[in-house]
Amino acid sequence: MQLAAPPKDVTTAGSKAAQYVRMSTDAQKYSLENQMAAIAAHAARRHMSIVRTYADAGRSGLRIQGREGLQDLIRDVQLGRADFDCVLVYDITRWGRFQDVDESAYYEFICKRAGVRVHYCADEFENDGSLASIVLKNIKRVAAADYSKQLSKKVFLGQCNVVSLGYWRGGPAGYGLRRMLLDDRGKRRGILEYGEQKSLKSQRTILVPGPASEQKVVRRIFSAFVNEKKSRTQIAGDLNADGILNARGKLWTSLTISNTLKNEAYAGHLVYNRRSQKLGERQVTNPPDMWVRRNNAFKPLVAPRLFAKAQRRLAEVEHGRVLTDDQMLDRLRALLRREGRLSLKLMMTTKGIPHSKTYAQRFGSLAEAFRRVGYEPKSRYCFKETAAKADRLIASVARNITAEVEKRRRSISFLQELRLLTISSSVTVSLTLARVVSDGERYAPPGPRWEVQRLKYKKSDLVLVIRLEPSQGGIKDFFLLPAANLPKTRDGRVRISKRVFDEFRYPTFAAVMSALHQRLDGPQWSWPTIDPHMHPRPKKGVSARNKSPARGASRTGPEV
Repeated sequence: MQLAAPPKDVTTAGSKAAQYVRMSTDAQKYSLENQMAAIAAHAARRHMSIVRTYADAGRSGLRIQGREGLQDLIRDVQLGRADFDCVLVYDITRWGRFQDVDESAYYEFICKRAGVRVHYCADEFENDGSLASIVLKNIKRVAAADYSKQLSKKVFLGQCNVVSLGYWRGGPAGYGLRRMLLDDRGKRRGILEYGEQKSLKSQRTILVPGPASEQKVVRRIFSAFVNEKKSRTQIAGDLNADGILNARGKLWTSLTISNTLKNEAYAGHLVYNRRSQKLGERQVTNPPDMWVRRNNAFKPLVAPRLFAKAQRRLAEVEHGRVLTDDQMLDRLRALLRREGRLSLKLMMTTKGIPHSKTYAQRFGSLAEAFRRVGYEPKSRYCFKETAAKADRLIASVARNITAEVEKRRRSISFLQELRLLTISSSVTVSLTLARVVSDGERYAPPGPRWEVQRLKYKKSDLVLVIRLEPSQGGIKDFFLLPAANLPKTRDGRVRISKRVFDEFRYPTFAAVMSALHQRLDGPQWSWPTIDPHMHPRPKKGVSARNKSPARGASRTGPEV
């Protein structure tokens, strides 16, 4: 059992301190400059010198994700790299407004265990471990968490009130619409362009019709969908062929056409709270009785009858109201018999097949619909199941590594959220998987290819890649390499290739552990380091894989 290191006395002159500052985007009171000034005064009174600064500007305190400053602080402490005796924070709220107060205490305990105390400069208690400080500190943590909850409620009620009064709640207007700025007397002050915001809280915005040319395009979309019975993909193709770009200056897609057809703003209505995401939790879709509406808030661009017809046809296309469950499954079976396989792409390009979301809503998931017609879906369609299986596999490998490391009396910890192992407070190892990617049922030449999942923590010392069998039935082999050697690609997708990974391959778990112990026992790296940007160029006329890609081969990511 690892014992906590005795806390150092931070009251003596000459103590070295790090400061942590955080600011969200809402309060000037907590600007980074103000926090640093208060911390500097606190340090001067106690004759401390501030040697390091960790900062998170414009970051929420609800969670540690996205707060690189706090992550770097915790990492330096865990790895024994801290060149300071304590951490100075303005107050409890700057450390975080974690909804689980135990999480706030957990990160502070990590510092305390390493002999680094956390001090809150503006709070009226001394964080010295006394009973009074413990009670007050936990009260402050609860109050910090509750503040976020109350603020969330106030913001939600305020936005509901704004919508009920007919004002635009915020965000960019749709294609063919513009945001009009109103002063506190309701007088129009001008159009807000994309990216512009109101400057006073007393000001309001409403939606107004945009240029006549854009209004004409909106009516064209609704007419083509309702009267001409064109699909959303066809409508997008027609607009792109005519050189008409969407509101963001990009090409139209079936998704942007679908969002346009569903947008009740074109009928003159404001609708809020269709979906909600409270305090960083998962986004949920709310039932209609929870929506906040203001009908006829402004002049519509589309006639009410045309908009209503578009909604009915959308319901038929997306929700399959004209088809029974058996009819939907029969169409899927017919596609399976004809093609010998099923995929999302096949469904999207086959006439008469309802939208994939319709199958997901009817049968719980697209994977379940595939199973009902006798086709075992690929893992890419089992999103929740695949993610859960990946987490279990990563955790299992981490447990095995932990058991082997502890046999040698080394300390080790595993942080599941980041898939990160910390060994002997000196080496961090990120764990990730490499899954096979294929084109349909067949692998493109020269055979199966493996794509490495994105790392959840990119600043680790080592990366352990667990390559899975093509059948996804088990572990094929391992790759253990320095994080600096992991190739960098523009889209973040990395494929396994002999050119980069072959020297770091280990066929068994025992071989991986042998290499890891060799790293822990030795003073320097045991493997050669390779600059991923210095690979020889392929010969002219030959691809990086030395073969031309097969027709239909996947181009989702570069071969590295």
